[in-house]
Amino acid sequence: MIRFLLLLVLLHLVCLAKNHVQAEAKEQKQHFVLVHGACHGAWNWYKIIPLLKSKGHNVTSLDLTASGINMKSIEDIHTFADYSRPLLEFMASVPPQEKVILVGHSLGGLNLALAMEKFPEKISVAVFLTAFLPDTLHRPSYVLEEQKNTMSPEDGWLDTRFSSYGSPEKPSTSMLFGPKDLSSKFYQLSPIEDLELAKTLVRTGSLFVEDLSKAKKFTESRYGSVKRVFIVCDEDKAIREKFQRWMIKNSGTKNVMVIRRADHMAMLSKPQQVFHSLLKIAYRYA
Repeated sequence: MIRFLLLLVLLHLVCLAKNHVQAEAKEQKQHFVLVHGACHGAWNWYKIIPLLKSKGHNVTSLDLTASGINMKSIEDIHTFADYSRPLLEFMASVPPQEKVILVGHSLGGLNLALAMEKFPEKISVAVFLTAFLPDTLHRPSYVLEEQKNTMSPEDGWLDTRFSSYGSPEKPSTSMLFGPKDLSSKFYQLSPIEDLELAKTLVRTGSLFVEDLSKAKKFTESRYGSVKRVFIVCDEDKAIREKFQRWMIKNSGTKNVMVIRRADHMAMLSKPQQVFHSLLKIAYRYA
């Protein structure tokens, strides 16, 4: 009887070890593609990249057009597709047999949606980190317009600058976050060093509302076929939690995680929590 019990214990330990090895092997295979929000750049993810790499994951952080160290100017970009080109070109280069985990922050959620529409077969899961999350019933600009329509007076812009560019036939609006808005709406819970870094690195960008209002709707068969997870940040003052929850319900997204005491720049204010959330998502959904 004792030998039999010992054999059962040994078999149990072998199974646990095997499952642990399989879980670690699964984690090692993931490729995270990180997409920043408006006026920001790949530098947003400087705390997350080494954490993911420390677990053996492959990480790609992209500068979208006219962002970060990409040399183009926003005045040269008139369509959301042109703005998203670095991501789309990267996705086109992913071998057919491989899949990546897309992670988009803020406006980057719409960049994810465009990539999901074009390359659904190359994405294992798309992660919307307090990001704009479109549906398949309305134009892609719908969530941007709804946020503007539902903003309270206290959510109004303080010193962000908006300018018109383009032509009467193709009008566009640029934006540049001001230091007061950065400190009060985006980085209010982030380290002061990250706020100061942002003040020196943000660039003039655009929400491309004019172009997105004329774009085709995302489809259920392509965009809608990709597994998606939304990470709610409860102290976000740029995209309020109430609006995050509305987008989740409006899009029919079922998989939701929450990071407490996180501002809009959760990857900077709560890097460990974002990191562990991404690991959990990779294990559960990828």
